[in-house]
Formats: sequence, C-alpha cells, structure tokens
Amino acid sequence: MKGVILAGGLGTRLHPLTKVTNKHLLPVCNKPMIYYPIEALVSSGVEEILIVTGGNKAGDFLQLLGNGSEFGLKHLNYTYQKGEGGIAEALSLAEHWCGNDRLCVILGDNILENSIAPYVDEFRKQDRGARILLKEVEDPERFGVAELNGDKVVRIEEKPKNPRSNLAVIGVYFFDSHVFDIIKTLEPSGRGELEITDVNNAYIREGTMRASRLTGWWTDAGTFSSLLRASNLVAQGGANKMQSSTKK
Repeated sequence: MKGVILAGGLGTRLHPLTKVTNKHLLPVCNKPMIYYPIEALVSSGVEEILIVTGGNKAGDFLQLLGNGSEFGLKHLNYTYQKGEGGIAEALSLAEHWCGNDRLCVILGDNILENSIAPYVDEFRKQDRGARILLKEVEDPERFGVAELNGDKVVRIEEKPKNPRSNLAVIGVYFFDSHVFDIIKTLEPSGRGELEITDVNNAYIREGTMRASRLTGWWTDAGTFSSLLRASNLVAQGGANKMQSSTKK
C-alpha cells in the first residue's frame, strides 16, 4: 500500500500566516503540521509516500523534508498541483506513481491521536473498493455524514440540515486503484472543483465502500481556532497519538 498526503491549496483561511509559507508547514505544537500525516503513515507500515503540494512555497517542503530520511524513509516523493482544483484532482496526480497499488490518502491538515495501523490492516483484508474513517461528533450538520448498514456505507450527505447519523467523515481515505478511473468521470462541482465526496459516492453506488470508526481524538488545523486546538491536543496528549471530534 502507498500513502498520499494532500498538502496543496492556498490556505486562505490562515492569512496572513500563509502569505509567507504553505499552511502545512505551520507549527502544530512542536512540529510542522506536515510531520503528523507522514508519521501516521510510517507508523502504520506505509513507507512509500507521495506529497501533493501547490502554491508559491512548494519548494519549502523539499527544504524541510528532503528525502524523508528523518522519518526512516528511503525516499520521499513530491508532485505539484496547479491552482485549487479540489481534493479529487490533487489525488489524480498520483495515478502514474501509484500504478495498481492501493492507497491510503490523508489530508495534510488532519491530526490524529491514535495510530491508523488497525484501519490500514482492515483495508488490506478488504477484497476491493474503498474505506473511510468516521468519528462521532456533536455537530454532524457541519460535516459529510455517513449512514451505515453494518460496516457498509449506504449514503454520505454533505452538511445535512437533518443528519441521519452523528458519524462525520474525516480526512483519511483508503482506495483501490479504480479510484483513478472514477476521478476521470467526474464533473466539477458548483465551486469548480473535483470533489472527494463524488468519488466516495461512486464507490457507494458500486456497493464497495466500507467504514471504520476512529478511536481517539481528531481535528484538522485549517483555521486559526482549529490550529490552536490541534496544538493544545498534541501538547496534552503526547506527540504521536494524533486527531478530535470537532473540525473547522
């Protein structure tokens, strides 16, 4: 299995900090934000990693991370996303690198408390398709919300007014290589992006989307409030226990 970290975008919600660096290079407690998804993958046994970055400061990733030897990696791969075409478009840049391998995809501003190794193992045992991680939240109307039948996902609703569950979709996804065929069929959404929700819904229609419930806390770090929350959670809980039930 290969790992893809999506760390592009312009980080406009964190201006003026992101006028001088990429959002994913900002500190979360005592480490740059990008360290956490790398460590999450490495600690779960995923050691072939591609970072998708963008914007005007992409070279800073190479200066900071080099070839990944600090994380015990033999090599660290990079690719560049022009503009802000959405998560699914960013993922499409991994197609030739991925080949026929399976993928664990992590949004670069997601911080998790616990290891993702159990979920990596679950996906390895899955015949085909995709798997998402879910977390119970108190305000599901602010998230993509999943409805389950056992571990099978039957529906994902984006920011529903009347949520069918309190299970939020977090920014960790597992896909087989069929994901690239799905992305090629997508049309841009109303905001002009290729949406990861449309990818997930394609797997749901095929009946091959499964879900796991995340243990431990989880948060993103894409706003000033969530960046502060992430730093506080890491400081309180230790460095590689990483993510919360609140987001944005």
